[in-house]
Amino acid sequence: MKAVHVTETYMPDLNKYQQYVKKLFQSKWISNNGVLVQELQERLENYLGVKNLLLVSNGTTALQIAYKLLELQGEVITTPFSFIATTSSMVWEGLTPVFADIDAESFNIDPNEIEKLVTNNTSAIVPVHVFGNACDVEKIGEIAGRHDLKVIYDAAHAFNVDYRGESVLNHGDISILSFHATKLFHTVEGGALVIKDDALYRRAQAMINFGIDLQSGTGKVNLLGINAKMNEFEAAMGLCILDEIGTIIEKRKKAVEYYRKSFQPMLKLQKLNRYATNNYSYFPIVLNSEEILLNVLEQMNRINIYPRRYFYPSLETLPYLGYAKIKPVSDSISRRILCLPLYAGIEREVQTKIIDIVINSIK
Repeated sequence: MKAVHVTETYMPDLNKYQQYVKKLFQSKWISNNGVLVQELQERLENYLGVKNLLLVSNGTTALQIAYKLLELQGEVITTPFSFIATTSSMVWEGLTPVFADIDAESFNIDPNEIEKLVTNNTSAIVPVHVFGNACDVEKIGEIAGRHDLKVIYDAAHAFNVDYRGESVLNHGDISILSFHATKLFHTVEGGALVIKDDALYRRAQAMINFGIDLQSGTGKVNLLGINAKMNEFEAAMGLCILDEIGTIIEKRKKAVEYYRKSFQPMLKLQKLNRYATNNYSYFPIVLNSEEILLNVLEQMNRINIYPRRYFYPSLETLPYLGYAKIKPVSDSISRRILCLPLYAGIEREVQTKIIDIVINSIK
């Protein structure tokens, strides 16, 4: 059988994309806040129910821009259970990640652990909506308020997730999104910031364009900036994908429901936030031991199926951090968790093979 990976990039209607490309060839405006970037920003704000959405070159850059924008210094409390970019972007910007362990059911940062780690050197909290599962945003907000801390949500997985009837992206000072090709919604490469404060949003617009003030029309450089812009070809892809996002989510939902029906109650599945919606972006399972996980992985690889160990290892063990005070919950789950293949076009036959391998391995 053909190779089945943990995800498969969704490709939209080719004719529609070519129509956008033809316009770009005619206009020759392919970067620098072009008309398609502007259109995609506006459409995403309307679709997601947010304001001040700013498109950038990728999700990691979005995090770095957020740290600079809020002028973070010193220590930042974050989760050890995330993709490496959450931590590496901090270290790259001269910040010190301080890890709070995670909740064993939701896989998100445990608010009770955050409180214990706040010091005079703490400037912010950077939680992650892991696999699109909304954090306890209210408790995190309360902690941040008590200690006068900034909150940046790594919402790379949380596209189209609502919490209590509104976008989860509206929580915190800034939320960032990733639009990488592996994501539910993508622009090939890309990302975005959702910025609560209007003045900070205007500052960010200049920051991602070398610090050039475009609002005044003078072209003056009033602040330190970098090149983090999204280009028009990527925006064209995003516009095409957005036209089809309802179909994408519905197909993924059916695949997730089949997995859930097949595995419950035999396996430990992520406990979803009851006040939030599910965007069906990932399907993680937790096995009883790393030995069982490796056995499942080997059997699947043998028939050309490639799930992924998201997220392994737990980030506090990264060698360049220089310390490894193990976070027991994160460490345990990271050794036993496996994300199964999930994408809009996954065949039921493939899912059945995956399910059979997992169930036979845990009997």
